[in-house]
Amino acid sequence: MPHLRVNHDVMKGPQDTGASAMTTGATACATKPRMSALRAVFIGCVFLAGAALAFLGGFAAFATHVSRLSTPAELGEADAIIVLTGGEKRIDAALELLESGKGQRLLISGVHPSARAVDLQRVTGGNATLFSCCIDIDRLALDTIGNAEESAKWVNSHAWNSVIVVTNNYHMPRSLLELRRLIGNADLLPYPVVNTRLDGGEWVTNRAALRVLFTEYAKYVAAVARGLLPAHETGHGDAALAVSATHR
Repeated sequence: MPHLRVNHDVMKGPQDTGASAMTTGATACATKPRMSALRAVFIGCVFLAGAALAFLGGFAAFATHVSRLSTPAELGEADAIIVLTGGEKRIDAALELLESGKGQRLLISGVHPSARAVDLQRVTGGNATLFSCCIDIDRLALDTIGNAEESAKWVNSHAWNSVIVVTNNYHMPRSLLELRRLIGNADLLPYPVVNTRLDGGEWVTNRAALRVLFTEYAKYVAAVARGLLPAHETGHGDAALAVSATHR
């Protein structure tokens, strides 16, 4: 009786094909999340690189703009003068403007709470008569935002229409940004104080200047971003906080 040969390969064929298909499907399913993750990482890297380039490009433009600011040789008269403390020669420059009749009154914003008017007059060598009649002192502002808030209250309380703003050149863009948000329709005339000439591009190799400019640019960007958020209460209250030097 002849023996029948069984083709085991034929019998195993369909089973092996099914197992292979299942393995291939599982591999494809595992690959899809991996590809999606890689794509997300790539997009994230591209976004971060673009943001970094935009930030650095903005910094270069900011530094170039600041380095070209100069103290105006001729400045028209205004109703009042505001000086924001914190930098060298700012108060001296503001006092010179007041003495030359460029404004009717001067607000010195951001003075230490313990400093008296007579102390400022002695340190700056300012005219005692001007300190008695025409200078107001704000002792509550702790930063540029506070400077803007207290300056706005002072300007609005006197209904000034034009104000000269005195601060260092690197600080001027952010100061004007904060002031214009609060000061209404009054014209702001910038009077940048320049302690170090950088208009020849020296800021690129001057490490100290580069550090100051980069820090100020980061603060400026933060101020711009904060302006895009919904308005909120500052918590400083509504009372007038600029106090006349004659009452101190």
